[in-house]
Amino acid sequence: MKSYLSVRETAEKWGVSERRINQYCAEGRIAGAQKFGKSWAIPADAEKPQDPRRTRQIKSDPAKTSVGGLLDTKNLMPLMNTPFAPGRCREAVEAMAEGTQRDIATAEYSYFCGRPEEAAKEAEAYLTDPDMGARLSACLIYAYANLSIGEIQRAKFALGELNASLAAAGEQSAQFRAAAAFIASTGAVLLHLPLPEEMPETESFLPQLPPGLRAFAMYVQAHYLYLKEKYEHSAGIVEATLAMGAENYPIPAIYLHLVAVMDYMSLKQPDRAETHLLTAWEIALPDDLIEGFGEHHGLLGAMLEAVIKPKWPKDFKRIIDITYRFSSGWRRIHNPLTGHDVADDLTTTEFAIAMLAARDWTNREIAEHLHISANTVKRHISEAMKKLNVSARKELKQYMLQ
Repeated sequence: MKSYLSVRETAEKWGVSERRINQYCAEGRIAGAQKFGKSWAIPADAEKPQDPRRTRQIKSDPAKTSVGGLLDTKNLMPLMNTPFAPGRCREAVEAMAEGTQRDIATAEYSYFCGRPEEAAKEAEAYLTDPDMGARLSACLIYAYANLSIGEIQRAKFALGELNASLAAAGEQSAQFRAAAAFIASTGAVLLHLPLPEEMPETESFLPQLPPGLRAFAMYVQAHYLYLKEKYEHSAGIVEATLAMGAENYPIPAIYLHLVAVMDYMSLKQPDRAETHLLTAWEIALPDDLIEGFGEHHGLLGAMLEAVIKPKWPKDFKRIIDITYRFSSGWRRIHNPLTGHDVADDLTTTEFAIAMLAARDWTNREIAEHLHISANTVKRHISEAMKKLNVSARKELKQYMLQ
């Protein structure tokens, strides 16, 4: 009879953390591993997966990648790090010199405009680039773009490359370590995954980043604090970062304002949340930079339904299309790795209302926020509970985003 080990026993045997074992299992890298409930059983004779820096491939592509090499910071998420006036995003990209920097910026532009197929294609050419600025950027874009087009194995490959780069960064320069930590933390936090074991404290790598990326790193930190339910601290970071010039960098500014919406809705301050949402919208709309709104939909406390849908119904529909595509891929990575089964069978309206209910908003408060009747709110919550097979309102939280 075949014998199995628990996650804890396997972690002790291989000298790694339990989190790493769960990650190996979720990625299908341990032959014969079986999932029972929220835990894994690992064959006692299973071999420890090899270092991903030596073995990771894209599907059947035999070309191997290696971590290390030169880092050109001009190629590290260049559009994110570029100040431009709203409506001038395309001009900012075209003003860059032909070559790697412009190509990476073009991939960013495609992604932030909600065109993941184009972004994935544009980023793919740089996945094994010798310059780590280009490679790290390409892997991040490629991972998130592939979530939205259902290419989950490709997304996992790219996320694995980010973690491998961080693991190797200790032997590199301070600038390399900062770049790897910035990209890896962005990859993990936005998917609500545990931070890689090798992740340094934010304060240690933040000074090494250029200003636009530093602003986005502060968004990542604020998002992380939000997940820890430290809403006031998170909002304080956002407000301070915006006050210190982050508004000059449109892409980080959009994301900073969106996490502020998340914080203030959790603090039941919808007026302040609406101010931040409309500011983000004013920045994004002239360049069609709407991807972030779709990514954050479930966390925004039905603010898109309350504010964007009535005045910009066509744009709202596009955002919801982005939400469905992104969240489907997001769950296929997030749920297996964390054991947290975020609901995947609710409509976006049901999910948004259930999120507010899980944050202790009453039916009347939700109704006033959305300008609908309390009975309509009650109907949506009842339908959500029915789909999730829960009988008590307090049970909703286990299926909401955390």
